[in-house]
Amino acid sequence: MKFIAEIDIMPHRELLDPQGKAVVNNMKHLEISGVQDVRIGRHVSMTLEAGTEAEARQKVETACQKLLANLIMETYSISIHLA
Repeated sequence: MKFIAEIDIMPHRELLDPQGKAVVNNMKHLEISGVQDVRIGRHVSMTLEAGTEAEARQKVETACQKLLANLIMETYSISIHLA
């Protein structure tokens, strides 16, 4: 079966996000007010073959833990659906 995994990788809340801070600080130049915080991360879309959704999730978990996310500084969430 073919699955699509949508993965969002974000910096831990406890860590500074310099890119997010730069966006917040520059909102005033666009006359956008009321924005208190912006966190910038990455979105990964992965198409993969697996026998079951559980098998697909395990493959994606392994990819996240060993390659896609720096677990010291980032967290991730996974959504999987049939392609």
